Amino acid sequence: MEQGISNVNKLELLAPAGDWERLEAAVRYGADSVYLGGTIFGMRATPANFSPQALADGVKFAHENGVRVYLTCNTLPTNEEAIQLPGFLCMAREADVDALIVADLGVLAECRRVVPEIPVHISTQAGVMSYLSARAFYELGASRVVLARELSLPEIREIRDKTPPELEIEAFVHGAMCMSVSGRCLLSNYLVGRDANRGECAQPCRWGYHLMEEKRPGLYFPVFEDERGSYILNAKDLCMVDHIRELAQAGISSLKIEGRAKSAYYVAVVTNAYRGAIDAYERDPKGDPPAWVLEEVRKVSHREYSTGFYFGRPDQFYENAGYIREWDVVAVVDGWEDGKLYVTERNRFSVGDAVEAMIPRGEPAAFRIGAIYDPEAGLVENARHPMRRYMIPYDSPLPIGTMIRREVTKL
Repeated sequence: MEQGISNVNKLELLAPAGDWERLEAAVRYGADSVYLGGTIFGMRATPANFSPQALADGVKFAHENGVRVYLTCNTLPTNEEAIQLPGFLCMAREADVDALIVADLGVLAECRRVVPEIPVHISTQAGVMSYLSARAFYELGASRVVLARELSLPEIREIRDKTPPELEIEAFVHGAMCMSVSGRCLLSNYLVGRDANRGECAQPCRWGYHLMEEKRPGLYFPVFEDERGSYILNAKDLCMVDHIRELAQAGISSLKIEGRAKSAYYVAVVTNAYRGAIDAYERDPKGDPPAWVLEEVRKVSHREYSTGFYFGRPDQFYENAGYIREWDVVAVVDGWEDGKLYVTERNRFSVGDAVEAMIPRGEPAAFRIGAIYDPEAGLVENARHPMRRYMIPYDSPLPIGTMIRREVTKL
């Protein structure tokens, strides 16, 4: 452990990386480790994911910045796919990944046979609900278990107390909650032929539903008396950013953010917020997280937040399928020189706009755009050409890649 926090669990912050841009965001904004997928064997089909060469490059980039990389291998392979598994594992070894995340016993056995030097983490898909399961996986060669999301803090504490101290415990602390048991759901496959257990979930639990009586075709009744219908399967999002102390005291060693399919902005904001919360906890275990940390997690697109199952049976019902979205990225910093930021526009912004610079690993800095210089047109009132470079005045340098955002509600 680092000096100064010898009485505090050293927590790992684990962030999602669905593609290269999100990997950069996670690394830049404070992740200790990232998890990502290759083009096969991963539980997220919609993100770009990483080809073998991109994976090798991504691991190299992460390692150069002191960040570990965990590769997902957590689908349940068919016989045809099992043939590809040894080659995939060898590719992971060549890329120098730090661990493999698996859900299937056969995959676990193959990992131990083909690449025994790579640590194996047991996916939340395996549904580890007790110390018996956690201990069994450890005895089979796993170094970490990612706990089922349906566990309370006392249940996690008991798992920690009754398993070898060498076994690491990881748990999701932020992001979308699946209305299922540890992500194992057949609803999407049944309704639209897209298998949630193979990374193709259509999220039918987020749809609105009505009842229809068979003798009254076309006459729909809401499950609850509400003209908007009923979202009886729709869950709130998880947020534990102001409960780092409780998570650490329960024996969790890795705090995992959900969201490989989310934007780079989402990854940056949430990673930065949890980095701030963890750092504050390690400085003062009895203190509260900084106020800006609690505000940050509300500056991304999200459903209403809850604490999931950590404090007992949750109030998980979310009454609609909509997201709360109040901030947009308007530019990304490319450099700084002579009192000017060089930025690439992402969304339109204007002279006089109140904006915030998302300082990596720190509190955002608010400022007002005093002028906009277009290299082709000179001074302009608006930046309205996405991906064009502009210059705006700013007193001091900001790290390359810093995102600049604006509150949508104040447009």
